[in-house]
Amino acid sequence: MPAHASVHVPEPSPRIRPGAASDLDALVELEKAAFTTDLVSRRSFRRFLASPTAALIVAEEGGQLAGYALVLFRPGSKVARLYSIAVASAVSGRGVGPMLLAASEAAGRRRRCAVLRLEVHEHNAAAINRYRKSGYNLFGRHLDYYDDHGDALRFEKQLGPSSTGRKLRKESSSPAAPVAR
Repeated sequence: MPAHASVHVPEPSPRIRPGAASDLDALVELEKAAFTTDLVSRRSFRRFLASPTAALIVAEEGGQLAGYALVLFRPGSKVARLYSIAVASAVSGRGVGPMLLAASEAAGRRRRCAVLRLEVHEHNAAAINRYRKSGYNLFGRHLDYYDDHGDALRFEKQLGPSSTGRKLRKESSSPAAPVAR
């Protein structure tokens, strides 16, 4: 190889895995860095890590937390809910968000959910574009939803045919905690 040629060393791919109690400090730090309002608390992260009705999925790169996604499931429901998703600024634009979104959808499918729903702040253009690119459709809005009085846009994506063949039941549209801010 000529002396002036450079060798391209690809960036390592983030590893997607279930969250663990050992991730708690890094999750709290990422939450503080990613959001200014409606933060998930340390106590809530601890509860979600242990909950059978939650999937806390993390992306790890070089031993560091690169992002997380939190998906909630209600017993008897075919609807999964992406409660929150965040990516570390150091890895922004490197595909971590879409990887976590795909992992969230896979978690919903494993639990035989037919739909994944989420809410996103009306001014979060980057997230809205990502969800649309990933096949999510706008189906509603919650007014004055966030601490800053911003509206939440509601998106959903069909995850595939229901394992029971039954029609998806109508879900409540009552406001809940912040999602996919």
